[in-house]
Amino acid sequence: MPTVNGKVVLITGAARGIGAGLAERLAARGAKVALVGLEADEQQQVAARIGPAARAWEADVTDWAALEKATAGVVEHFGGIDIVIANAGIATAGFVRSVDRAAFEKVIDVDLLGVWRTFRVTLPHVIERKGYLLAISSLAAITHAPGLANYSAAKAGVEAFCNSLRAEVAHLGVKVGVAHPSWIKTDMVDSADTHPVFGKLRGSMPGPLGKTYPLEVALDLIEAGVLKRARAIHVPRWVVALKLVRAFLPPIIELGARLRVPAADRDALADIEARGSRDAAVVGHGGKAAIR
Repeated sequence: MPTVNGKVVLITGAARGIGAGLAERLAARGAKVALVGLEADEQQQVAARIGPAARAWEADVTDWAALEKATAGVVEHFGGIDIVIANAGIATAGFVRSVDRAAFEKVIDVDLLGVWRTFRVTLPHVIERKGYLLAISSLAAITHAPGLANYSAAKAGVEAFCNSLRAEVAHLGVKVGVAHPSWIKTDMVDSADTHPVFGKLRGSMPGPLGKTYPLEVALDLIEAGVLKRARAIHVPRWVVALKLVRAFLPPIIELGARLRVPAADRDALADIEARGSRDAAVVGHGGKAAIR
């Protein structure tokens, strides 16, 4: 099995949650970790917890110049890049007909185009070391729930992007993976669950589709996937079964939505009227940092 000992790992969105947890896990295995993202103070705290093997760079994945500057800084400091984990992601709560337009588009800019920018800027260094690229997609790439049109589209796009990229760079010795976490207990999911409208809608999802899993479940499986340079990581493992039947999922989701969406649609309009479209849409600290 490949090792991360002595390897340089660049992780975007490493201020908290999956990104911070992976940085700590991989550093404990001997990796040198570069934390890249918007929330500078939080990333510095993560780097301080890890110690000399970690360093943080402030950069917005929607800003080419900032990403190029951060990447250059990582290469200058650590000497190169072996592994890139494109983890930066945000979400909004809202239906297409009423959600704040800027917030809706920002999700696609961060979650899909942010992966493209991150990989494009770092790829020359990863090619040089015949390394590994991992993008954090989502269960939402497979199950397209109401209220998550932008998030589902972005995460499905990430999966498709990685599948194409994998075929493009295989001859260069680079491996490409994509991870599909379900609902993981992170700041973003906790914030979504407290949303006055969409928290209830999310809570009505049946069985394992509505369950929130501990952060450690995601870290265990994604860490193992990184070590194996896996092409696909499913969190939890049952997510792979949904890939096999994904063609049948939209009609099933639509049936369930008939019972739940009409009331939620009315409540969403009332929430926007009360709080404004921007506040009603944004969830999580990362989302607040990205959508100013």
